[in-house]
Amino acid sequence: MEREISGLLRQIAHKDVIEIGPSSALGRMAALAHVAEHYGFEYGRTHRTGHKKQLALVEMYRDPGPGVRARQAATVAAYPQAGNGGAVPGLCQGSFRPLPEAADAVARVKDRIMFDALSSHAADGGRKTVGYGMCVVLALALLVSGKSFVALAGGGVSAAFLAGAFKLGDIRRQRIARRLTGAGFVPVRDGRGRQSFLRPGQQLPGHANPFAP
Repeated sequence: MEREISGLLRQIAHKDVIEIGPSSALGRMAALAHVAEHYGFEYGRTHRTGHKKQLALVEMYRDPGPGVRARQAATVAAYPQAGNGGAVPGLCQGSFRPLPEAADAVARVKDRIMFDALSSHAADGGRKTVGYGMCVVLALALLVSGKSFVALAGGGVSAAFLAGAFKLGDIRRQRIARRLTGAGFVPVRDGRGRQSFLRPGQQLPGHANPFAP
């Protein structure tokens, strides 16, 4: 844990845009993102990366709003040993487990990460094309071998399984969206039409914000 916290703090000290990950541990990434918020950073978006896009990479940017530098200085003063075995804002000492008062905030960060990650899969037309293409290849292979009935059934079952998986992803995104809007987050779309959610009061425009239109 200390290695990840110290690495995060090094980024915070020198960069206006920081990255968390790549990783598949979304809960841990959400906890680190919550820590970064205490130092004046805002959640930007999550990308899929790595082999077969199985990992998530979170981008955060320095909040350009007024008073942010003062908030960061106050956090540094309150947690002087963060990254060196000391207390970390929002987390139980020595653990990525959020403090009770921070549990909801960390859960909503995780929702935003998950929503973006699922949206990335949903928007990946190539992924769907490959999936359904494999169903066709399977059916053709069975057909060539003379198993026409098996080919028809196998291709149909495989296609139905894929369609169900994509539909399940849509349902999960809808549930997450309801939780976020219920918590006051605002749905927005960027210039590419990708939907995401802004924290109440979050300001995107600013010279340090690469995500603004």
